[in-house]
Amino acid sequence: MGTDQDGKRKTILIADDDPGIVDAIAQFLEEVGYAVRTTVDVTTIGQLADGLPDLILLDIRMSGRDGGEICRQLKRADATRAIPIIIFSASKDTERIARDAGADDFIAKPFDMYQLVEKIERYV
Repeated sequence: MGTDQDGKRKTILIADDDPGIVDAIAQFLEEVGYAVRTTVDVTTIGQLADGLPDLILLDIRMSGRDGGEICRQLKRADATRAIPIIIFSASKDTERIARDAGADDFIAKPFDMYQLVEKIERYV
């Protein structure tokens, strides 16, 4: 789990401005074999010097920014459109927002970490 055919660890980018959530998710994903990067500003993803992630976990609300709009921007850009995006939020409208934004999947907070890994495994 968490590696490609060559044994290279898959990279997950967690975009959220809540350090507690980021730390918990990052620690769990690293334990199950993923490389993890974090950001509070996912709009800079195309400028990452060490390459693009294999999947993005994107919170809907980050410091007043609209994660749905960020997702739409990423899905329109040539460099990032193929990266799977899973939107997560405590909003009761998470599924609708994810679908409208063009996300590949969604998960509602609070969620079980194993359920999150199952979703990630579908896309990486």
